[in-house]
Amino acid sequence: MTSLRAFPAVTAPLSSLTTASFPTRPNSLPQNRLCKFGVKCRYAEAGIKDDSRSPTIDVVADVKSEKVVVLGGSGFVGSAICKAAVSKGIEVISLSRSGRPTYPGSWVNQVNWISGDVFYANWDEVLVGATAVVSTLGGFGSEEQMKRINGEANVTAVNAAKDFGIPKFILISVHDYNLPSFLLSSGYFTGKRKAESEVLSKYPNSGVVLRPAFIYGKRRVDGFELPLDLVGEPLERILSATENLTKPLSSLPASDLLLAPPVSVDDVAYAVINAVKDDDFFGIFTIEQIKEAAAKVKA
Repeated sequence: MTSLRAFPAVTAPLSSLTTASFPTRPNSLPQNRLCKFGVKCRYAEAGIKDDSRSPTIDVVADVKSEKVVVLGGSGFVGSAICKAAVSKGIEVISLSRSGRPTYPGSWVNQVNWISGDVFYANWDEVLVGATAVVSTLGGFGSEEQMKRINGEANVTAVNAAKDFGIPKFILISVHDYNLPSFLLSSGYFTGKRKAESEVLSKYPNSGVVLRPAFIYGKRRVDGFELPLDLVGEPLERILSATENLTKPLSSLPASDLLLAPPVSVDDVAYAVINAVKDDDFFGIFTIEQIKEAAAKVKA
């Protein structure tokens, strides 16, 4: 993994003795909130009496506040990302077809839920003020459907974010399985890889691609909760404990289907938060790297 140069701070010269402006991002990027505060300056040299009535200097500083747009935010992975972002004080907008979810949770009220389709979205409304876009778009179906939702939808979102000047794009992709070529040529995998290529092309120094395998957690489907963690969590522990024994088998075709460790949905969500906050975090991240990134945020 390479390292990203952080966005350079742009400092404006003092225009007067009382006010200075210090923007932290180039003017072309989305606006950030301004915070005005007073700084009292006093000094005393030899023979000079310290004057406690020295005037207050007002300084206007451009304070970076994170605002994340989550595409598919009402889904299984998307809702976990929204919840984690809220817990870390990040402003969140979700764009999904279903809009606001029906399940309860205090964090739900802190998300701006927008109902819409990525192909017809009003990006001026969705992306204004955002510092990062996270896409959880993906799914199964016919070949055409998988190419459209896994590939074309994400490509559309990447280009919209780039055109709008959003500095970071984070894509939830899929593990690089060692499957036979005829399986990897399906619309699901070709769509995901096309989306990855677009992210890394348009955001070479700030694009993030997370490649988890099976993601487990409590998934809601049509009002019912599927406890995927009952399978995923013990399997993850078993594979971690037997890693040295199973490693020689990893070269066998399709062995990843059984040997690639599952990832909890919370680890995926916190890895996203790490990507949002850390400008040195970019590129493609494997299962273990996702867990390492999540641990930095949870610690």
